Amino acid sequence: MFTGIVEELGEITAVENLGDSCRFRVRGPVVTEGAKHGDSIAVNGVCLTVVEHDADWFTADVMAETLDRSSLGALAEGSRANLERPMALGARLGGHIVQGHVDGTGQVLERKPSENWEIIKISLPADLTRYVVEKGSITVDGISLTVVDAGPDYFTVSLIPTTLALTTLGIKQPGDPVNLEVDVVAKYVERLLANSGQGAGQ
Repeated sequence: MFTGIVEELGEITAVENLGDSCRFRVRGPVVTEGAKHGDSIAVNGVCLTVVEHDADWFTADVMAETLDRSSLGALAEGSRANLERPMALGARLGGHIVQGHVDGTGQVLERKPSENWEIIKISLPADLTRYVVEKGSITVDGISLTVVDAGPDYFTVSLIPTTLALTTLGIKQPGDPVNLEVDVVAKYVERLLANSGQGAGQ
């Protein structure tokens, strides 16, 4: 479980093609501190497993399913990536509950700079629109954000200077893909309501 509070803006230093998968080598001295083989690290919001590691880098294997369902397939050597370690038991939940399981991808549609913040408009797949509400939570490239406006096929978020400086959303441009994970609580509520009438009269 993650919180969507990015710890570090890392860098992809190598991408090894393994046929039906690939292996990323990621530079991130903060998240690799104390890392062990088999640990989880979120890369742009995707929970990956540490294969090898050193003082300032780790490698992770990415299966074809993950490459197809997320924006990780667009990463190349030199790409920047948001990195986060799992939440420690008893730690403060600074963002919201994030699983590291991407629900879909969107595209940056528009950036509107202001004096002290920036509004970013992002496309939203049709099957995710019911989970996105104004002032609700959404994870974009592993970043816990609050929805400003929820449209029929888009949403907007407002980014403070810290988010712009320390995450990939500071450098993403219109047309760039982003990973999206909707609030898991909304999905559980939907499932419970759908099943609430089952069993009655049986």
